[in-house]
Amino acid sequence: MSQSATTIAAFDNSYARLPERFFTRQAPEPVPAPELLVFNDALAQELGLDLTEGTDLAGLFSGNTPLVGAAPLAQVYAGHQFGGWVPQLGDGRAVLLGEVINTSGERRDIQLKGAGRTPYSRAGDGRAWLGPVLREYLMSEAMAALGVPTTRALAAVATGEQVLREDGPLPGAILTRVAASHIRVGTFQYFAARGDTEALAALTEHALARHYPGADGPRGLLQSVVARQAALIARWMALGFIHGVMNTDNCAISGETIDYGPCAFMDSYAAGRVFSSIDQFGRYAYANQPQIAVWNLAQLGSAMIPLMPDQEATIADFTEDVNGFSAQFEQAWHSALCAKLGLDGARKEDVAMAFELLTLMQAGQADFTRVFRGLSEATERARDEFLNREEVDGWLRRWQERLQADGGSLEAAQAGMRAVNPAVIARTHRIEAAIAAAVAGDMAPFQRLSQAISTPFALSEEHADLALAPSQDEAVTRTFCGT
Repeated sequence: MSQSATTIAAFDNSYARLPERFFTRQAPEPVPAPELLVFNDALAQELGLDLTEGTDLAGLFSGNTPLVGAAPLAQVYAGHQFGGWVPQLGDGRAVLLGEVINTSGERRDIQLKGAGRTPYSRAGDGRAWLGPVLREYLMSEAMAALGVPTTRALAAVATGEQVLREDGPLPGAILTRVAASHIRVGTFQYFAARGDTEALAALTEHALARHYPGADGPRGLLQSVVARQAALIARWMALGFIHGVMNTDNCAISGETIDYGPCAFMDSYAAGRVFSSIDQFGRYAYANQPQIAVWNLAQLGSAMIPLMPDQEATIADFTEDVNGFSAQFEQAWHSALCAKLGLDGARKEDVAMAFELLTLMQAGQADFTRVFRGLSEATERARDEFLNREEVDGWLRRWQERLQADGGSLEAAQAGMRAVNPAVIARTHRIEAAIAAAVAGDMAPFQRLSQAISTPFALSEEHADLALAPSQDEAVTRTFCGT
């Protein structure tokens, strides 16, 4: 294990300059035998990392090799988990190494997940096993390729040790996660619950400077986060993505998708689709995601009320701002849904037609991704996804008539549709198969899936099978947090 510090970037650690009660300074716990499993060269270049040939990547991204300029720490926060209040959470198995400025001038966190115990680990061991690490790598990079704001995956490293879970010993691993920041709604809640207005003010100032420099004060921050979340959830919905655990500690102030636990892209469409094994009552079902976002944003607003001089007036203002999510979300969601059908979405009739298709898809148990991609290529391909094909014929006829009503053509509309309707997604059964192979020592299925989802709108012939929906025997209906 290397002990000499290595320089890979000029760190500028703004979060580490906040008051000490925001975090605990904590170095990653060493691991016995780090082995690099996958490394994101393109992201490393975006970050401007100086990685010469022969650099010990496994040592660096396991935490064994210290980094010059890093200021490793574990962040503290609180949160509502499935609606229940937890006054202290925090990075129980993650260490923020520090912040770098990428080649576009953007500040980015570099964090190790699975880096060992921290003061916030509670009963946990601070480690991660290989499955969740590879799942987050695939899902976050799939979302990035689809154009969705998201944290990114820089590296996955095997630790050379076993971690104990309910199913017994499993191979340990560490994920290097890159994010615009790791500030959450729960970060604000933590200090609000303690009546620490000084910390709240410092956090608000930091979040504004980092993410919304043009916004003014707590209300400006709230309005900005509302807008980002409205746009983000609309993108999720347009891809059939289900986050699975939209707790307030998993809601990032930056507007990025964060914490890929029991998440999934749905196969057959159902508005009430739930994958998470712990979401027994469907709180975070697909169709519930917009209203949960509103609930989370209300918690953010409530946390910042103590910063305002006239709290009664602030409650009315913040309520108006949070309620403004619905109109912003609906505009973005309707626009995205209509774009998937080659429609401009300006007409109410277009929106109604789009939602009619979703109703038909649910009744016909049709695959979400394949229906929209099928419509982008040849209507017969979309029709074949329905159990009763005749039931969708009337809709298909009216849709084609609508496209041609203004002098347009089906072919022209389909060309644009192919740019927003992916041909391949990171399907859960494929991810599970890749994990199973990796546990057995074979990374080839992971690499193949990773390559396919990196260009989701242009499926190569060699990856055609990865675009298929799962058979009844292959379908995965439950996903897990993977802690």
